[in-house]
Amino acid sequence: MRELGGPAALEREEVIDPPAGPGRLAIDVEAIGCNFFDTLITQGKYQVKPDLPFSPGAEVAGKVSEVGEGIEGFSVGDHVSALLPYGGFASRVLAPPERVFPMPDDMGFQEAAALGLAYQTSYVALVLRARLEAGETLLVHAAAGGVGLAAVQIGVALGARVIGTAGSPDKLELVKRSGADAVINYREEDFVERVLELTGGRGADVIYDPVGGDTFDRSMKCIAFNGRLLVIGFASGRIPSVEMNRVLLKNISLVGLHWGLYFDEDPAVIQDAQRAVFELYAQGKISPVISATYPLSDARAALEALGTRRTTGKVVLIP
Repeated sequence: MRELGGPAALEREEVIDPPAGPGRLAIDVEAIGCNFFDTLITQGKYQVKPDLPFSPGAEVAGKVSEVGEGIEGFSVGDHVSALLPYGGFASRVLAPPERVFPMPDDMGFQEAAALGLAYQTSYVALVLRARLEAGETLLVHAAAGGVGLAAVQIGVALGARVIGTAGSPDKLELVKRSGADAVINYREEDFVERVLELTGGRGADVIYDPVGGDTFDRSMKCIAFNGRLLVIGFASGRIPSVEMNRVLLKNISLVGLHWGLYFDEDPAVIQDAQRAVFELYAQGKISPVISATYPLSDARAALEALGTRRTTGKVVLIP
């Protein structure tokens, strides 16, 4: 990105491979995960605002090609994934060891890239922030998207009863195949009425909301007593507000998640969550849904498809 013009402003450029340097691992990238916030960062609308020029991209998987001075526990040739603040749309990246995770032996690079930010976000949100328990009802909005499908799968793995919303029959079928007990087409049904119907009038114990706007407002009407409403993002474009008497009257909790802040405030959370996600994958309890792959040179098209909600699950770039 040499200017903040959205995905259309992305330019492919050849650069000299950077050396690892002290405290850094160099990774030859085999797969890159795409996320909705990658479209926001290209517009200057994300909380992380790198100096120009920069590359978007937070999730990569590949092979360690160089180990910088002072680093232990990694060797050249190791298969790893990494989570970066930005810069992942590249064939070679540098990362500090706290952002790098050894891959299980039987895991492919595309799967490793897809099991990064979305699954980390959903795991930390549901386990650490919302304390979701087996037997509780979890409502996941935008359940066919990257973080949505991750939340559905992790909710099922934790023993919750999962309800997912999506806007088309094919997306609903994908959510159902990912383990949801019930699905709701929010374009054709009032999700508030359906959630209350499915829960005998009680509502959802935990609501996972990456949408914001009207979806957040209406979620307040179908949350259970002692419920937790997870504020994950604002894909609708509108940041909602709330009348606090409604929070008081039902003893509900509004729970925010700024996942990336854990790198600064409590990096052990990130390491623990990634180990847990990889273990759930090894146990066969979760599996990323990779709906499309693009060459890295077609990153612009990949982000445009993601930003206009023409994709389901995970989009992966291949250098």
